[in-house]
Amino acid sequence: MSDFPFTAQMGLVYSHPLVRLVVGVVMVIGSMLLGGLLWSKLLGPASSSPMGELVNSLWLAALAMLAYAAFVRWVEKRPVTEFGRHRAVREWAAGVALGFGAITLTVAVIATLGGYRVTGWNPPSVLVPVLALAIFSGVFEEIIARGLVFRLLEQWLGSWTALALSALLFGFLHVLNPNATLLAAAAISIEAGILLGALYMLTRRLWMAIGLHMAWNFTQGGIYGIPVSGLDVQGLLFNTMQGPPLLTGGAFGAEASLPAIVICTSLGLWVLYRAHRKGRFVAASPHRFRTGQAAPAVVPSQA
Repeated sequence: MSDFPFTAQMGLVYSHPLVRLVVGVVMVIGSMLLGGLLWSKLLGPASSSPMGELVNSLWLAALAMLAYAAFVRWVEKRPVTEFGRHRAVREWAAGVALGFGAITLTVAVIATLGGYRVTGWNPPSVLVPVLALAIFSGVFEEIIARGLVFRLLEQWLGSWTALALSALLFGFLHVLNPNATLLAAAAISIEAGILLGALYMLTRRLWMAIGLHMAWNFTQGGIYGIPVSGLDVQGLLFNTMQGPPLLTGGAFGAEASLPAIVICTSLGLWVLYRAHRKGRFVAASPHRFRTGQAAPAVVPSQA
């Protein structure tokens, strides 16, 4: 009985959202590193072909989802509501439509102002590598940024602080990408950090955020041939972009442009308003901040 206080104290430490956050990130990233190594060993050079990259992307996305589900089941000991089947296809499709519409409107504004011009076409085969990139980034980044970072910080610090911190982290990590600038990182934080976090808050599931993330990257790179977060890609439309980086986003891509910031941030604020009206915000609590106690879970929408 003498070790009971120590056991209880360790239980409190283990249940702290920051500790669970570290465990979750290690589980998800670790599973994908092992899965990627296994895939490259099994296929060898074939794994670097376009179709090999696509299948590998699907494989890694599935591993990330399974690792997240294992974390929720075994560590948090609760149902995996973030990947609930209820309305999954509908929410994912809505996210895809929002992502396609947002980047298309952004490119239309850039083109109207003289920053984007179509000069030719590429064969449909160029879509395969971009699709692989969109699947991997959409699933993996949303699991980490919204499923783990935002959700667990929200339980500890409340919605507003978690949204700000997760958005800043999301933008900061993009500084590591090719052709990244501080403006690009700030744009990602503001437009994508707010919008994607708001979509998770509204639904309390990851499907819509994943759909938007995938569609934005695929449409931007695969259709319009614009760099995706600094990565050069080939799209269906061969184009030239000219003008100041504030208009076009420069070598980083349209994500770093002023039109994208205005359009996506406006959409994100509208989604935040809807989430607030539906009571999906978690209030900050000094007691939870001191003790690390998690806030009660917000029930996902069933409507």
